[in-house]
Amino acid sequence: MENLLTNIENINGAVNGFVWGLPMLILLVGTGILMTVLTRVFQISHFKHWVKNTIGGIFKDKHVTAHTDKDDMQISQFQSLCTALAATIGTGNIAGVAAAIVSGGPGAIFWMWIVAFFGMMTNFSENVLGIYYRRRNERDEWCGGAMYYLKDGLGSKKGCAFIGAFLAVMFSVFCVIASFGIGNMSQINSISVNMNSAFGVPNVVTGVTLMVLAGLVIVGGLKRIASVTERLVPFMAVIYLIGAIVVVVMNIDQAGAVFTSIIKGAFGMRAVGGGIVGSGIAYAMQWGMKRGVFSNEAGLGSSVMVHSSSNVREPVVQGMWGIFEVFADTIVVCTLTAFAVLSSGLVNLDTGEVISDQVSTALVAEAFSTIFGKFGSAFIAIAILFFAFSTVLGWSQYGSKGFEYLFGTKAVKLYQCLFVFFILVGSTMDLSLAWDLSDTFNGMMAIPNLIGVVTLSGTVMKITQNYVDRKIKGKDVKPMLSAIEEIQKVHEEEIAI
Repeated sequence: MENLLTNIENINGAVNGFVWGLPMLILLVGTGILMTVLTRVFQISHFKHWVKNTIGGIFKDKHVTAHTDKDDMQISQFQSLCTALAATIGTGNIAGVAAAIVSGGPGAIFWMWIVAFFGMMTNFSENVLGIYYRRRNERDEWCGGAMYYLKDGLGSKKGCAFIGAFLAVMFSVFCVIASFGIGNMSQINSISVNMNSAFGVPNVVTGVTLMVLAGLVIVGGLKRIASVTERLVPFMAVIYLIGAIVVVVMNIDQAGAVFTSIIKGAFGMRAVGGGIVGSGIAYAMQWGMKRGVFSNEAGLGSSVMVHSSSNVREPVVQGMWGIFEVFADTIVVCTLTAFAVLSSGLVNLDTGEVISDQVSTALVAEAFSTIFGKFGSAFIAIAILFFAFSTVLGWSQYGSKGFEYLFGTKAVKLYQCLFVFFILVGSTMDLSLAWDLSDTFNGMMAIPNLIGVVTLSGTVMKITQNYVDRKIKGKDVKPMLSAIEEIQKVHEEEIAI
Protein backbone atom coordinates (compact mmCIF):
# COMPACT_ATOMS: atom_id res chain seq x y z
CA MET A 1 0.00 0.00 0.00
CA GLU A 2 2.83 2.37 0.88
CA ASN A 3 4.48 1.72 -2.48
CA LEU A 4 1.16 2.32 -4.23
CA LEU A 5 0.73 5.69 -2.51
CA THR A 6 4.30 6.61 -3.37
CA ASN A 7 3.70 5.75 -7.02
CA ILE A 8 0.50 7.80 -7.03
CA GLU A 9 2.32 10.76 -5.52
CA ASN A 10 5.12 10.49 -8.11
CA ILE A 11 2.70 10.23 -11.03
CA ASN A 12 0.59 13.07 -9.67
CA GLY A 13 3.67 15.20 -9.13
CA ALA A 14 4.66 14.74 -12.75
CA VAL A 15 1.15 15.49 -14.00
CA ASN A 16 0.80 18.46 -11.66
CA GLY A 17 4.11 19.84 -12.84
CA PHE A 18 2.94 19.57 -16.44
CA VAL A 19 -0.51 21.02 -15.72
CA TRP A 20 0.89 24.05 -13.89
CA GLY A 21 4.14 24.36 -15.85
CA LEU A 22 5.17 26.86 -18.50
CA PRO A 23 2.67 25.68 -21.18
CA MET A 24 -0.26 26.28 -18.82
CA LEU A 25 1.12 29.65 -17.77
CA ILE A 26 1.39 30.69 -21.41
CA LEU A 27 -2.15 29.46 -22.13
CA LEU A 28 -3.63 31.25 -19.09
CA VAL A 29 -1.87 34.57 -19.51
CA GLY A 30 -2.00 34.38 -23.29
CA THR A 31 -5.77 33.94 -23.24
CA GLY A 32 -6.12 37.00 -21.01
CA ILE A 33 -3.92 39.07 -23.30
CA LEU A 34 -5.80 37.86 -26.39
CA MET A 35 -9.20 38.76 -24.94
CA THR A 36 -7.90 42.12 -23.72
CA VAL A 37 -6.74 42.96 -27.25
CA LEU A 38 -9.89 41.67 -28.98
CA THR A 39 -12.18 43.63 -26.65
CA ARG A 40 -10.00 46.74 -27.05
CA VAL A 41 -8.88 46.76 -23.41
CA PHE A 42 -12.48 46.78 -22.20
CA GLN A 43 -11.47 46.74 -18.52
CA ILE A 44 -9.79 50.15 -18.98
CA SER A 45 -11.55 51.74 -21.96
CA HIS A 46 -14.98 51.17 -20.40
CA PHE A 47 -13.91 51.30 -16.73
CA LYS A 48 -16.56 53.84 -15.76
CA HIS A 49 -19.29 51.85 -17.51
CA TRP A 50 -18.57 48.49 -15.88
CA VAL A 51 -18.14 50.02 -12.43
CA LYS A 52 -21.46 51.86 -12.84
CA ASN A 53 -23.23 48.68 -13.93
CA THR A 54 -21.76 46.40 -11.26
CA ILE A 55 -20.91 47.78 -7.83
CA GLY A 56 -22.63 51.05 -8.72
CA GLY A 57 -25.77 49.23 -9.78
CA ILE A 58 -26.14 47.65 -6.35
CA PHE A 59 -27.06 51.06 -4.96
CA LYS A 60 -28.91 52.51 -7.95
CA ASP A 61 -30.53 49.72 -9.96
CA LYS A 62 -33.15 47.62 -8.15
CA HIS A 63 -32.92 44.93 -10.84
CA VAL A 64 -29.35 44.13 -9.77
CA THR A 65 -30.34 43.02 -6.27
CA ALA A 66 -34.04 42.20 -6.73
CA HIS A 67 -34.91 38.63 -5.78
CA THR A 68 -36.83 36.52 -8.22
CA ASP A 69 -40.18 34.96 -7.36
CA LYS A 70 -40.26 31.80 -5.27
CA ASP A 71 -41.11 29.68 -8.30
CA ASP A 72 -38.52 31.41 -10.50
CA MET A 73 -35.28 29.42 -10.42
CA GLN A 74 -33.12 32.38 -11.49
CA ILE A 75 -31.04 34.35 -9.00
CA SER A 76 -30.21 38.06 -9.01
CA GLN A 77 -27.02 39.50 -10.49
CA PHE A 78 -25.79 40.39 -6.99
CA GLN A 79 -26.53 36.89 -5.72
CA SER A 80 -24.60 35.35 -8.61
CA LEU A 81 -21.63 37.59 -7.80
CA CYS A 82 -21.74 36.72 -4.10
CA THR A 83 -22.00 33.00 -4.80
CA ALA A 84 -19.04 33.22 -7.19
CA LEU A 85 -17.05 35.30 -4.70
CA ALA A 86 -17.96 32.81 -1.99
CA ALA A 87 -15.93 30.24 -3.91
CA THR A 88 -13.11 32.55 -5.02
CA ILE A 89 -12.50 34.51 -1.81
CA GLY A 90 -10.97 31.69 0.18
CA THR A 91 -7.81 30.58 1.92
CA GLY A 92 -5.81 31.63 -1.14
CA ASN A 93 -6.44 35.27 -0.26
CA ILE A 94 -4.60 34.70 3.01
CA ALA A 95 -2.31 31.68 2.66
CA GLY A 96 -1.71 32.12 -1.07
CA VAL A 97 -0.56 35.74 -0.79
CA ALA A 98 1.77 34.89 2.11
CA ALA A 99 3.19 31.99 0.10
CA ALA A 100 3.87 34.30 -2.87
CA ILE A 101 5.77 36.74 -0.65
CA VAL A 102 7.79 33.97 1.01
CA SER A 103 8.65 32.47 -2.38
CA GLY A 104 9.32 35.57 -4.45
CA GLY A 105 9.66 38.49 -2.10
CA PRO A 106 7.64 41.73 -2.27
CA GLY A 107 8.03 41.89 -6.06
CA ALA A 108 5.66 38.93 -6.35
CA ILE A 109 2.77 41.30 -5.67
CA PHE A 110 3.50 43.35 -8.79
CA TRP A 111 3.14 40.28 -10.97
CA MET A 112 -0.03 39.40 -9.11
CA TRP A 113 -1.47 42.72 -10.26
CA ILE A 114 -0.30 42.29 -13.86
CA VAL A 115 -1.70 38.80 -14.26
CA ALA A 116 -4.98 39.77 -12.54
CA PHE A 117 -5.34 42.66 -14.99
CA PHE A 118 -5.47 40.26 -17.93
CA GLY A 119 -7.48 37.75 -15.90
CA MET A 120 -10.32 40.24 -15.76
CA MET A 121 -10.92 39.75 -19.47
CA THR A 122 -10.58 35.97 -19.27
CA ASN A 123 -13.31 35.93 -16.64
CA PHE A 124 -15.32 38.43 -18.68
CA SER A 125 -15.13 36.16 -21.73
CA GLU A 126 -16.14 33.06 -19.79
CA ASN A 127 -19.23 34.79 -18.45
CA VAL A 128 -20.20 36.22 -21.83
CA LEU A 129 -20.03 32.75 -23.35
CA GLY A 130 -21.78 31.24 -20.34
CA ILE A 131 -24.82 33.48 -20.76
CA TYR A 132 -24.81 33.24 -24.55
CA TYR A 133 -24.86 29.41 -24.65
CA ARG A 134 -26.91 28.66 -21.53
CA ARG A 135 -30.24 26.81 -21.59
CA ARG A 136 -33.00 25.69 -19.23
CA ASN A 137 -33.10 22.24 -17.65
CA GLU A 138 -36.20 20.22 -16.79
CA ARG A 139 -36.61 22.16 -13.52
CA ASP A 140 -36.57 25.43 -15.47
CA GLU A 141 -33.16 26.31 -14.00
CA TRP A 142 -30.53 28.02 -16.09
CA CYS A 143 -27.60 25.75 -16.96
CA GLY A 144 -24.46 27.30 -18.34
CA GLY A 145 -20.72 26.89 -18.17
CA ALA A 146 -17.73 25.64 -20.09
CA MET A 147 -19.39 22.29 -20.83
CA TYR A 148 -22.16 24.05 -22.77
CA TYR A 149 -20.05 26.45 -24.80
CA LEU A 150 -17.65 23.62 -25.55
CA LYS A 151 -20.38 21.29 -26.77
CA ASP A 152 -22.62 23.84 -28.50
CA GLY A 153 -20.08 26.55 -29.36
CA LEU A 154 -16.86 24.76 -30.26
CA GLY A 155 -18.93 21.72 -31.29
CA SER A 156 -20.85 23.75 -33.85
CA LYS A 157 -17.70 24.50 -35.83
CA LYS A 158 -17.02 22.32 -38.86
CA GLY A 159 -15.47 18.99 -37.90
CA CYS A 160 -15.42 19.85 -34.17
CA ALA A 161 -18.60 18.13 -32.94
CA PHE A 162 -16.77 15.21 -31.34
CA ILE A 163 -13.93 17.23 -29.79
CA GLY A 164 -16.42 19.76 -28.40
CA ALA A 165 -18.53 17.05 -26.76
CA PHE A 166 -15.43 15.23 -25.48
CA LEU A 167 -13.92 18.33 -23.90
CA ALA A 168 -17.28 19.16 -22.30
CA VAL A 169 -17.35 15.75 -20.60
CA MET A 170 -13.71 16.06 -19.52
CA PHE A 171 -14.33 19.49 -18.01
CA SER A 172 -17.32 18.15 -16.07
CA VAL A 173 -15.36 15.16 -14.76
CA PHE A 174 -12.45 17.34 -13.61
CA CYS A 175 -14.89 19.79 -12.02
CA VAL A 176 -16.67 17.11 -9.97
CA ILE A 177 -13.41 15.59 -8.71
CA ALA A 178 -11.93 18.98 -7.88
CA SER A 179 -15.07 19.98 -5.99
CA PHE A 180 -14.49 17.22 -3.43
CA GLY A 181 -10.85 18.19 -2.99
CA ILE A 182 -10.15 21.90 -3.44
CA GLY A 183 -13.81 22.85 -2.95
CA ASN A 184 -14.57 20.68 0.08
CA MET A 185 -12.14 18.54 2.08
CA SER A 186 -9.15 20.85 1.75
CA GLN A 187 -11.18 23.86 2.88
CA ILE A 188 -12.77 22.02 5.79
CA ASN A 189 -9.39 20.68 6.84
CA SER A 190 -8.01 24.24 6.92
CA ILE A 191 -10.90 25.29 9.13
CA SER A 192 -10.60 22.38 11.56
CA VAL A 193 -6.82 22.78 11.91
CA ASN A 194 -7.13 26.52 12.55
CA MET A 195 -10.03 26.15 14.99
CA ASN A 196 -8.12 23.48 16.90
CA SER A 197 -4.96 25.57 16.99
CA ALA A 198 -6.62 28.86 17.97
CA PHE A 199 -9.45 27.67 20.23
CA GLY A 200 -8.76 23.99 21.01
CA VAL A 201 -11.93 22.79 19.25
CA PRO A 202 -11.65 19.05 18.36
CA ASN A 203 -11.53 18.41 14.62
CA VAL A 204 -14.50 16.06 14.68
CA VAL A 205 -16.66 18.66 16.46
CA THR A 206 -15.81 21.20 13.78
CA GLY A 207 -16.54 18.63 11.08
CA VAL A 208 -19.94 17.59 12.42
CA THR A 209 -21.00 21.20 12.99
CA LEU A 210 -20.01 22.30 9.51
CA MET A 211 -21.54 19.20 7.94
CA VAL A 212 -24.90 20.02 9.49
CA LEU A 213 -24.75 23.72 8.60
CA ALA A 214 -23.61 23.06 5.05
CA GLY A 215 -26.19 20.33 4.59
CA LEU A 216 -29.03 22.68 5.52
CA VAL A 217 -27.84 25.10 2.84
CA ILE A 218 -26.54 22.87 0.04
CA VAL A 219 -29.44 20.43 -0.15
CA GLY A 220 -31.75 23.44 -0.55
CA GLY A 221 -30.22 24.10 -3.97
CA LEU A 222 -28.87 27.22 -5.66
CA LYS A 223 -31.48 29.69 -4.43
CA ARG A 224 -30.77 28.80 -0.80
CA ILE A 225 -27.01 28.90 -1.39
CA ALA A 226 -27.37 32.31 -3.06
CA SER A 227 -29.56 33.56 -0.21
CA VAL A 228 -26.86 32.65 2.31
CA THR A 229 -23.88 33.88 0.32
CA GLU A 230 -25.38 37.29 -0.43
CA ARG A 231 -25.37 37.87 3.34
CA LEU A 232 -22.21 35.99 4.27
CA VAL A 233 -19.83 37.24 1.58
CA PRO A 234 -20.25 41.01 2.11
CA PHE A 235 -20.05 40.49 5.89
CA MET A 236 -16.89 38.37 5.83
CA ALA A 237 -15.18 40.52 3.19
CA VAL A 238 -15.89 43.79 5.00
CA ILE A 239 -14.78 42.46 8.40
CA TYR A 240 -11.53 41.08 6.97
CA LEU A 241 -10.84 44.23 4.96
CA ILE A 242 -11.38 46.41 8.02
CA GLY A 243 -8.87 44.30 9.96
CA ALA A 244 -6.32 44.49 7.12
CA ILE A 245 -6.85 48.24 6.68
CA VAL A 246 -6.28 48.81 10.41
CA VAL A 247 -2.93 46.99 10.16
CA VAL A 248 -1.94 49.02 7.11
CA VAL A 249 -3.05 52.35 8.64
CA MET A 250 -1.19 51.65 11.88
CA ASN A 251 1.91 51.05 9.77
CA ILE A 252 1.19 53.85 7.30
CA ASP A 253 4.71 55.19 7.66
CA GLN A 254 5.85 52.04 5.82
CA ALA A 255 3.50 52.52 2.86
CA GLY A 256 6.05 54.23 0.64
CA ALA A 257 8.74 51.69 1.44
CA VAL A 258 6.30 48.81 0.79
CA PHE A 259 5.30 50.14 -2.62
CA THR A 260 8.92 50.85 -3.57
CA SER A 261 9.94 47.37 -2.47
CA ILE A 262 7.18 45.83 -4.61
CA ILE A 263 8.16 47.76 -7.74
CA LYS A 264 11.92 47.30 -7.33
CA GLY A 265 11.58 43.64 -6.38
CA ALA A 266 9.34 42.86 -9.32
CA PHE A 267 12.24 42.94 -11.75
CA GLY A 268 14.70 40.78 -9.79
CA MET A 269 14.97 37.17 -10.90
CA ARG A 270 13.73 35.78 -7.59
CA ALA A 271 10.82 38.20 -7.45
CA VAL A 272 9.79 37.49 -11.03
CA GLY A 273 9.82 33.77 -10.36
CA GLY A 274 7.90 34.17 -7.14
CA GLY A 275 5.51 36.60 -8.75
CA ILE A 276 4.61 34.19 -11.51
CA VAL A 277 4.39 31.40 -8.97
CA GLY A 278 2.17 33.28 -6.53
CA SER A 279 0.44 35.95 -8.60
CA GLY A 280 -3.30 35.89 -8.91
CA ILE A 281 -3.11 32.30 -7.60
CA ALA A 282 -5.32 31.16 -10.52
CA TYR A 283 -2.54 32.12 -13.05
CA ALA A 284 0.48 30.80 -11.25
CA MET A 285 2.66 27.78 -11.70
CA GLN A 286 2.64 24.68 -9.49
CA TRP A 287 4.10 26.07 -6.25
CA GLY A 288 1.75 29.06 -5.99
CA MET A 289 -1.28 26.92 -6.80
CA LYS A 290 -0.91 24.55 -3.85
CA ARG A 291 -2.14 24.83 -0.26
CA GLY A 292 -5.28 26.82 -1.00
CA VAL A 293 -7.91 27.50 -3.62
CA PHE A 294 -7.08 29.69 -6.53
CA SER A 295 -7.63 33.32 -5.74
CA ASN A 296 -9.71 34.61 -8.63
CA GLU A 297 -10.17 31.36 -10.63
CA ALA A 298 -10.19 33.23 -13.93
CA GLY A 299 -9.44 30.68 -16.63
CA LEU A 300 -10.74 27.67 -14.74
CA GLY A 301 -14.32 28.08 -15.97
CA SER A 302 -15.70 27.51 -12.48
CA SER A 303 -17.55 30.69 -11.49
CA VAL A 304 -19.27 30.95 -14.88
CA MET A 305 -21.51 28.05 -13.81
CA VAL A 306 -23.17 30.18 -11.16
CA HIS A 307 -22.96 33.44 -13.12
CA SER A 308 -25.02 31.71 -15.81
CA SER A 309 -27.91 31.31 -13.35
CA SER A 310 -28.33 35.08 -13.11
CA ASN A 311 -31.54 36.77 -14.23
CA VAL A 312 -29.48 38.99 -16.54
CA ARG A 313 -30.32 39.08 -20.24
CA GLU A 314 -27.21 40.75 -21.65
CA PRO A 315 -24.14 38.47 -21.82
CA VAL A 316 -21.80 41.48 -21.54
CA VAL A 317 -23.49 42.67 -18.35
CA GLN A 318 -22.65 39.38 -16.64
CA GLY A 319 -19.20 39.60 -18.18
CA MET A 320 -18.72 42.91 -16.39
CA TRP A 321 -19.57 41.19 -13.11
CA GLY A 322 -16.76 38.79 -13.96
CA ILE A 323 -14.36 41.73 -14.27
CA PHE A 324 -15.47 43.04 -10.89
CA GLU A 325 -15.11 39.59 -9.34
CA VAL A 326 -11.41 39.42 -10.25
CA PHE A 327 -10.91 43.06 -9.24
CA ALA A 328 -12.49 42.55 -5.80
CA ASP A 329 -10.78 39.26 -5.11
CA THR A 330 -7.24 39.98 -6.26
CA ILE A 331 -6.71 43.71 -6.62
CA VAL A 332 -8.55 44.55 -3.39
CA VAL A 333 -8.48 41.60 -0.96
CA CYS A 334 -5.12 40.06 -1.93
CA THR A 335 -3.44 43.46 -2.14
CA LEU A 336 -4.55 44.46 1.35
CA THR A 337 -3.34 41.11 2.70
CA ALA A 338 0.03 41.72 1.05
CA PHE A 339 0.34 45.28 2.37
CA ALA A 340 -0.62 44.11 5.87
CA VAL A 341 2.17 41.51 5.83
CA LEU A 342 4.78 43.73 4.19
CA SER A 343 4.15 46.73 6.46
CA SER A 344 4.25 44.69 9.66
CA GLY A 345 8.02 44.44 9.90
CA LEU A 346 8.05 40.69 9.24
CA VAL A 347 9.70 41.14 5.84
CA ASN A 348 12.94 42.98 5.10
CA LEU A 349 11.77 45.43 2.44
CA ASP A 350 15.30 45.98 1.12
CA THR A 351 16.23 42.34 0.54
CA GLY A 352 12.76 40.73 0.40
CA GLU A 353 13.79 38.23 3.08
CA VAL A 354 11.05 37.03 5.42
CA ILE A 355 12.30 37.69 8.97
CA SER A 356 9.63 35.55 10.61
CA ASP A 357 9.92 31.76 10.57
CA GLN A 358 6.17 31.52 9.98
CA VAL A 359 4.70 30.66 6.60
CA SER A 360 1.30 30.63 4.91
CA THR A 361 -1.67 31.49 7.16
CA ALA A 362 0.55 31.75 10.24
CA LEU A 363 2.55 34.58 8.64
CA VAL A 364 -0.60 36.64 8.09
CA ALA A 365 -1.76 35.83 11.63
CA GLU A 366 1.57 37.08 13.00
CA ALA A 367 1.25 40.26 10.94
CA PHE A 368 -2.19 40.92 12.42
CA SER A 369 -0.87 40.08 15.89
CA THR A 370 1.63 42.94 15.67
CA ILE A 371 -1.36 45.26 15.95
CA PHE A 372 -4.11 43.22 17.61
CA GLY A 373 -1.97 41.10 19.94
CA LYS A 374 -3.24 37.60 20.68
CA PHE A 375 -6.54 38.51 19.05
CA GLY A 376 -4.71 38.65 15.70
CA SER A 377 -4.37 34.87 15.48
CA ALA A 378 -7.99 34.38 16.55
CA PHE A 379 -9.09 36.95 13.96
CA ILE A 380 -7.34 35.07 11.14
CA ALA A 381 -8.74 31.74 12.37
CA ILE A 382 -12.25 33.20 12.21
CA ALA A 383 -11.52 34.72 8.80
CA ILE A 384 -10.39 31.30 7.54
CA LEU A 385 -13.62 29.83 8.95
CA PHE A 386 -15.81 32.22 6.97
CA PHE A 387 -13.67 32.27 3.83
CA ALA A 388 -13.23 28.51 3.60
CA PHE A 389 -16.83 27.67 4.51
CA SER A 390 -18.15 30.06 1.87
CA THR A 391 -15.82 28.40 -0.63
CA VAL A 392 -17.42 25.06 0.21
CA LEU A 393 -20.88 26.49 -0.50
CA GLY A 394 -19.80 27.97 -3.82
CA TRP A 395 -17.99 24.86 -5.00
CA SER A 396 -20.93 22.65 -4.10
CA GLN A 397 -22.83 24.45 -6.84
CA TYR A 398 -19.98 24.06 -9.33
CA GLY A 399 -19.71 20.34 -8.66
CA SER A 400 -23.46 19.84 -8.86
CA LYS A 401 -23.56 21.47 -12.29
CA GLY A 402 -20.75 19.23 -13.52
CA PHE A 403 -22.52 16.20 -12.05
CA GLU A 404 -25.81 17.26 -13.63
CA TYR A 405 -24.19 17.54 -17.05
CA LEU A 406 -22.80 14.00 -16.72
CA PHE A 407 -25.72 12.18 -15.09
CA GLY A 408 -28.82 14.36 -15.40
CA THR A 409 -30.81 16.68 -13.15
CA LYS A 410 -32.29 13.93 -10.96
CA ALA A 411 -28.81 12.76 -9.92
CA VAL A 412 -27.90 16.10 -8.32
CA LYS A 413 -29.36 15.14 -4.92
CA LEU A 414 -27.00 12.17 -4.76
CA TYR A 415 -24.05 14.44 -5.42
CA GLN A 416 -25.19 16.91 -2.76
CA CYS A 417 -25.49 14.17 -0.14
CA LEU A 418 -22.02 12.82 -0.99
CA PHE A 419 -20.58 16.32 -0.91
CA VAL A 420 -22.00 17.00 2.55
CA PHE A 421 -20.70 13.66 3.89
CA PHE A 422 -17.16 14.41 2.70
CA ILE A 423 -17.17 17.55 4.85
CA LEU A 424 -16.86 15.29 7.89
CA VAL A 425 -14.16 13.25 6.14
CA GLY A 426 -12.18 16.39 5.38
CA SER A 427 -12.15 17.55 8.99
CA THR A 428 -10.51 14.39 10.32
CA MET A 429 -8.06 13.26 7.61
CA ASP A 430 -4.47 14.04 6.70
CA LEU A 431 -5.08 15.48 3.27
CA SER A 432 -1.60 16.03 1.87
CA LEU A 433 -2.19 13.63 -1.04
CA ALA A 434 -5.76 14.82 -1.47
CA TRP A 435 -4.48 18.40 -1.77
CA ASP A 436 -2.04 17.38 -4.50
CA LEU A 437 -4.62 15.36 -6.43
CA SER A 438 -7.28 18.06 -6.21
CA ASP A 439 -4.74 20.70 -7.27
CA THR A 440 -4.11 18.64 -10.38
CA PHE A 441 -7.76 18.15 -11.33
CA ASN A 442 -8.54 21.78 -10.53
CA GLY A 443 -5.81 22.82 -12.94
CA MET A 444 -6.95 20.35 -15.56
CA MET A 445 -10.34 22.10 -15.63
CA ALA A 446 -8.58 25.06 -17.18
CA ILE A 447 -7.33 23.18 -20.25
CA PRO A 448 -10.67 22.42 -21.97
CA ASN A 449 -12.13 25.70 -20.73
CA LEU A 450 -9.36 27.84 -22.20
CA ILE A 451 -9.51 25.89 -25.47
CA GLY A 452 -13.19 26.86 -25.60
CA VAL A 453 -12.53 30.52 -24.80
CA VAL A 454 -9.76 30.85 -27.39
CA THR A 455 -11.67 29.11 -30.19
CA LEU A 456 -14.77 31.19 -29.43
CA SER A 457 -12.85 34.45 -28.92
CA GLY A 458 -14.32 35.81 -32.15
CA THR A 459 -17.82 35.25 -30.76
CA VAL A 460 -16.93 37.12 -27.58
CA MET A 461 -15.54 40.00 -29.64
CA LYS A 462 -18.72 40.23 -31.74
CA ILE A 463 -21.04 40.10 -28.69
CA THR A 464 -18.97 42.77 -26.92
CA GLN A 465 -18.90 45.08 -29.94
CA ASN A 466 -22.64 44.57 -30.42
CA TYR A 467 -23.23 45.64 -26.79
CA VAL A 468 -20.93 48.66 -27.07
CA ASP A 469 -22.67 49.77 -30.27
CA ARG A 470 -26.12 49.51 -28.70
CA LYS A 471 -25.61 50.56 -25.09
CA ILE A 472 -22.70 52.98 -25.27
CA LYS A 473 -22.74 54.38 -28.81
CA GLY A 474 -26.54 54.29 -29.13
CA LYS A 475 -26.67 52.48 -32.47
CA ASP A 476 -29.83 50.68 -33.57
CA VAL A 477 -28.60 47.12 -34.13
CA LYS A 478 -30.08 43.73 -33.30
CA PRO A 479 -28.82 42.48 -29.92
CA MET A 480 -26.78 39.28 -29.57
CA LEU A 481 -28.28 37.67 -26.46
CA SER A 482 -28.33 33.91 -26.99
CA ALA A 483 -27.08 31.25 -29.38
CA ILE A 484 -30.46 29.53 -29.00
CA GLU A 485 -33.08 31.14 -31.24
CA GLU A 486 -36.02 30.63 -28.86
CA ILE A 487 -34.17 32.21 -25.92
CA GLN A 488 -32.93 35.03 -28.15
CA LYS A 489 -36.54 35.93 -29.07
CA VAL A 490 -37.72 35.80 -25.44
CA HIS A 491 -34.86 38.03 -24.28
CA GLU A 492 -35.48 40.50 -27.09
CA GLU A 493 -39.11 40.82 -26.00
CA GLU A 494 -38.11 41.22 -22.33
CA ILE A 495 -35.59 43.94 -23.16
CA ALA A 496 -38.14 45.76 -25.32
CA ILE A 497 -40.65 45.97 -22.46
